[in-house]
Amino acid sequence: MGKFDGVLIASDYDNTITYTEDVLRSGGELPPVSEENRQAMEYFMAQGGIFSVATGRALPAFAPLAPTIPMNGPTILFNGAAIYDFAAGRYLYTAFLPEDIRGHVRRLLEDMPGVAMEIYHDDNSIHAINPNEITVNHLHLTHLPTVALDDIDQVPSPISKVLFEEYEPRMSQLIHYIARQSWAADYEVVPSTNLLLELTAHGANKGGMTEQLARLLGISPRHVYCMGDHANDIPMLRFAHIAFAPDNAIAPVKEVPGIRVLSHCRCGAVAAMIDQLDRLY
Repeated sequence: MGKFDGVLIASDYDNTITYTEDVLRSGGELPPVSEENRQAMEYFMAQGGIFSVATGRALPAFAPLAPTIPMNGPTILFNGAAIYDFAAGRYLYTAFLPEDIRGHVRRLLEDMPGVAMEIYHDDNSIHAINPNEITVNHLHLTHLPTVALDDIDQVPSPISKVLFEEYEPRMSQLIHYIARQSWAADYEVVPSTNLLLELTAHGANKGGMTEQLARLLGISPRHVYCMGDHANDIPMLRFAHIAFAPDNAIAPVKEVPGIRVLSHCRCGAVAAMIDQLDRLY
């Protein structure tokens, strides 16, 4: 028995647990979880808490990291398209894209030729269409191989998510293009960084999957705490009993009602969150 029995933390990984923005922009080595955060996370779990990661990363991108992160709960993957139990080696819940996505992406590429994207699946395969410098740096960040294809029809099923990769101003043009399409409401379309735009199935977001995870674990929503830094984290932060953000979070995250903004990701934001919960319980 511990003071955190029946308490769940769901935290974003990139730029929340560990600052990875520099790697995405220019390459380099992925920084490890800081000792300050590591000790706090281990303390939380030793006191009975369940620590889960809720990430936009796909299974093959996150699997090499999982053993290096102190966590004892299932992981929310693909920006909310699945819950995966690394201890059991299986999916607990999935919400992958409908086959209609192929026609929508095909039309997008006709209207905006050259848009770069990665396409993820439920296995360890990743495919890229029109890969660019961001694609290369992102794959360096995830340490994963990819297969370049000419069009969406060559991609196998099922598709878990599509990740668009563009610099400004093209990223804004892409966001505006998708928003104008009749099919936009059929999906969750949200930035995960200024360079990455995530597309998942309707309802497949971090908020819905955190709620599903709490149900699977038998945890009351009033004992669910979440932390994140970007737009794709907002549904999860709104679901949390108390939401937290590192100081490097974007402005809309800091404007979530009731959110507590802590130190920069580089300065032990996760440890600061757990310290607050330690005082609360």
